[in-house]
Amino acid sequence: MTSRGRRGRNVVVALVAVLALVAAAEAVWVRQLSGRLGTAERALRDDRARLDRLEGRADAVEDRVGGAFDAQAIAAAALPSVFRVAAGPVTGTAWAVGAPAAGGGTNLITNFHVVEDVYGDGGREVYLERKDARWPATIVKVDKDNDLAELTTKATFDGLKTASGPVQTGQQIAVVGAPLGLIDSVTTGVVSAMRPMDDSPGPLIQFSAPINPGNSGGPVINSAKQVVGVATAKAVDAEGIGLAVPVDVVCRLFPVC
Repeated sequence: MTSRGRRGRNVVVALVAVLALVAAAEAVWVRQLSGRLGTAERALRDDRARLDRLEGRADAVEDRVGGAFDAQAIAAAALPSVFRVAAGPVTGTAWAVGAPAAGGGTNLITNFHVVEDVYGDGGREVYLERKDARWPATIVKVDKDNDLAELTTKATFDGLKTASGPVQTGQQIAVVGAPLGLIDSVTTGVVSAMRPMDDSPGPLIQFSAPINPGNSGGPVINSAKQVVGVATAKAVDAEGIGLAVPVDVVCRLFPVC
């Protein structure tokens, strides 16, 4: 073999060696890169898992805060929609509910026994009162068995929302009304029980918030600022035993919720 041939072969051998080294280096680099990508993917999965856990904790905190009982916030939301009702010599409480009445105005709910004298005498007009303001209202429909009455007024007020689910024993509530004619009164307590009553077609809500004559027809409100019942009576010669008609009865009897 000539010297030129040997030099050519040596060059080829050298090139092959260089390419082998390059290939080996690339293989090491690829393995290192794959390892880094795998580490990055695991870190990303861990970060996502931590984020999911944090979001879950945030949702839980939000649920607890949203379910917290804030009597002051309930009062602020409810009071503009709750009125003293003047029905002849009788006063009670009524509250605005749902969407505006047909043709405008506001639908309201109260107890039948609040408007019973006016209704029994053939009258249909009563008055809603708040401080120095007074608005006429009309008795639209009554249900004597459940001690409920629907009113409407041409004045427009925000309606309170009604709860879609049943109350639970121990649940905190607020009662808004006009006991003894004292407008904008708020008391608080808990749901004591669902109590079957001989003179009622269905169970009533027993609650511990203090009420007095004049509270009749007023809303019983949960922590979500939703009406769960209509205060209708209190036990005679006892404290902390009030009764309310469940709001689902109202919504079933009157299409105003």
